[in-house]
This record gives sequence, C-alpha cells and structure tokens, in this order.
Amino acid sequence: MGFILKILITATAAIIAAYFLPGVMLDGLATALVVGLILSLLNAFVKPVLVLLTIPITILTLGLFLLIINAILVKVTDYFVDGFAVSGWGTAILFSLIVSVVTYLLEALADRD
Repeated sequence: MGFILKILITATAAIIAAYFLPGVMLDGLATALVVGLILSLLNAFVKPVLVLLTIPITILTLGLFLLIINAILVKVTDYFVDGFAVSGWGTAILFSLIVSVVTYLLEALADRD
C-alpha cells in the first residue's frame, strides 16, 4: 500500500474519530490531511523507537503500554497541528483506539482485490 493511500486512510479515520469524540476538535479536510500525514510519519519513524525503548514496561503491562505510546503520538500531533485539539489523555487514548480500528478496517478494504 502506498504512503499517500496510508495518509488518506489515516485522515479519514481521524475525521471519523473526531466525529464520535466530543473532546477532539478537527477544523476541516485540510487539517485532517495534515493530521494523517503527521500521524503516519510518527507511526513510521518514532513509534518503533518508542516501542523498542519501552519493551520491559510493555511486557509488564501485557501490551497495554502501547495504548500510552499511541496517546503520546496523538498528543504530539495535537502540539504540531493547528486546528487539531485533543482535550486530555483519556480522549487521546480513545482517539488512538478509534483511529487504529478504523484504519485497520479501511486498509483491509483497500487491500482487498
């Protein structure tokens, strides 16, 4: 799957998550595309490093610490993108869960031949 398609899928998932979560503000389509780009880049480059550095705590929490890593990436995206706001850490965790599920479903549809 191409990187552009990954960005579009992530942007669509962000729009869907922002629609369902009252603590998330997303200004429009252009902002969603920037959020998709930043989240895709963070997931491609920063997340593997964070996962590697936090292997012991991830094992101790039986993988639940990965939710915190995803929330951190959402909050970093919130910091860098004007027009995108997440109200708290709980909302960031829920946002990352919804984006993950929707992205998985959309990627499964896109890969279907």
